[in-house]
Amino acid sequence: MTTASSESDRWYVVENVGDIPSPALAFYPERIEENIRRMVRIAGDAGRLRPHVKTHKTGEIVKLQLRHGIRRFKCSTIAEAEMTAAAGAPDVLLAMQPVGPAIPRFFALQRAFPATSFGAIVDAEDIIRNIARASADAGAKACLWLDLNSGMNRTGVAPGTDAGRLYRLIHQSERLTAGGLHVYDGHIHESDPEARAKQCDGEFAPVQAMIDDLRRAGLPVPAVVAGGSPTFPIHARRPGVSLSPGTPLLWDAGYGAAYADLDFLVAAVLVGRVVSKPAPGRVCLDLGTKAVASEMPQPRIALLNVSDYRIAGHNEEHLIIELPDASRYHPGDVVYGIPVHICPTVARYETASVVEQGRCTGEWAIAARNRRLTV
Repeated sequence: MTTASSESDRWYVVENVGDIPSPALAFYPERIEENIRRMVRIAGDAGRLRPHVKTHKTGEIVKLQLRHGIRRFKCSTIAEAEMTAAAGAPDVLLAMQPVGPAIPRFFALQRAFPATSFGAIVDAEDIIRNIARASADAGAKACLWLDLNSGMNRTGVAPGTDAGRLYRLIHQSERLTAGGLHVYDGHIHESDPEARAKQCDGEFAPVQAMIDDLRRAGLPVPAVVAGGSPTFPIHARRPGVSLSPGTPLLWDAGYGAAYADLDFLVAAVLVGRVVSKPAPGRVCLDLGTKAVASEMPQPRIALLNVSDYRIAGHNEEHLIIELPDASRYHPGDVVYGIPVHICPTVARYETASVVEQGRCTGEWAIAARNRRLTV
């Protein structure tokens, strides 16, 4: 059961909501900027941040971060890298090992955006050698970061002898530049901040040992980028480590419930409408699985202006709720909700309505929801 927000905290309400077809995604730039300021305060300096763009996929949000002194970014796709560079970012790291056609596209990015420095993470010897050969063919050098697996077991190579060998291979190649080490610990989900810090510090210890070993061997480690949204305040305590939060730019109901110690504002809301009242006590909304990320169990959305409801069904176009006061709702009534997982929810929309001082003032393109832009 969920309780509606109070009348005094209805920041999300859009005065001219009649101009917004639903279902819709709405961004609130003033709140996004406040989240950027809070990220910078946690980092201690904007220069330590390398925020992930996968959450918002939007050039205007990159520009907001540039305005606050953030110059380095991280992304998951070639399209995200292109969107970020087109927004004026001087430094972009592709945090997905390029394979297959992504390798020539990576070099095409360098040709298309010569003012931007691009890097990519790698964890396999064959890919390192393939990129080195492609670099020779392209007549350009490639900056590669070694991806370390600190416990998530999704990508990367475990810190140690084999990782050191791969890093040396990058460093010794005439066609490659070693950018540093990439360490993502997205598996750390402890709600208790002390338990989260203990796990994070324990899993980073082998990474730090490898950094020390590389430097003792005379190998440069220009940079280390570590952590995701739940752990970036912990990594902020490590001198010389760059931080890559993503979700705090928009925040969501899932992170808000799980991490009470992270003080960020919800800056993205879904706008829906009542479309039917099929039975007593039931209301159907247009916030189906095509409108909100559905990869997790219910609840997948926290409704803001509806109280004491239960989700009874969730299909492609429809979200069915049961509530005791269903009689007060009518087809056409506007409903606002916070996604539990904002990142894949954003990718369902081509544009986001921009809400400033309570009014929709335009739209921002979610450009990098597409797999290919021009490159």
